[in-house]
Amino acid sequence: MRSVVAIFRSAMAVTSERLWRLRKDHTWIDARLRDRPDADGVELQFFYDGVLVVERRCLSREAALAEANDRQRDFQRAGWVTHW
Repeated sequence: MRSVVAIFRSAMAVTSERLWRLRKDHTWIDARLRDRPDADGVELQFFYDGVLVVERRCLSREAALAEANDRQRDFQRAGWVTHW
């Protein structure tokens, strides 16, 4: 019989990929795309120094990528630079 912890971990296991990282003044912002097999669409997440600050559900991967690219340009206009 599987433990409750093992069941919880398998239920929470979802894949994510970092789309980009921006840096400014020793801080960083990541945009990550997270697949949700249990729900429609994908989640676009933004992290500030490793802390999740914004999460948005998008109906398609293409819509999430477009949103992430728009936010990246906004940050770059404000002085953030690309850093991988």
